[in-house]
Amino acid sequence: MSGAGFHVHGPHDHELEHATQHAAGHAGAAGGMVNQIAVFTAVIATVGAIFAYMGGATQADAGLYKNNAAIKKTEASNQWNYFQAKSTKQSLAEVSRDLSPPERQAAYQAKLDRYEKEKKEIEAEARKLEAQATQWDRRSDEQMHQHHRWAQATTALQVSIALAAIALLTKKKWLEWGMFGVAAIGTAIGVLAMLHI
Repeated sequence: MSGAGFHVHGPHDHELEHATQHAAGHAGAAGGMVNQIAVFTAVIATVGAIFAYMGGATQADAGLYKNNAAIKKTEASNQWNYFQAKSTKQSLAEVSRDLSPPERQAAYQAKLDRYEKEKKEIEAEARKLEAQATQWDRRSDEQMHQHHRWAQATTALQVSIALAAIALLTKKKWLEWGMFGVAAIGTAIGVLAMLHI
């Protein structure tokens, strides 16, 4: 060292400069990892929010369809009760016909024929309503299956975000790869949900 602006480096100064430059290089790499995980987490969180919305929507649709099925089952039950009432009236008309004098039997027979026709119409309507109830039940089941797919996809993406946080804290590269892997699985499940598989 000199007082005239001339400076001589000692061996330890050179090592100190080298260590400082090396540390800056590692900080840059770590900063790259941090930035990469931060962007990845933002993207996955956005995709996860969309998946969660779709999961909620399909669950709501499943409930609505199940409700429609219950309504159709009730309507079918009402038709079968009406059918039973007509059958009872038909049975009473048969007894009345058989016990009445011959001149009244034709009137009772006309009633019997009318009840038989009405029963066929009621039965057809009841069967149609039962078929509609079955269809609504099937649609509800399909929506619940799709809801489960969306929920599985959302859960996988949430696990991926948790792995991202742990990877940031521990600076472990294998956790970062795990984060990418779990996110890929979640995204694949979301695609299956989208395709109704």
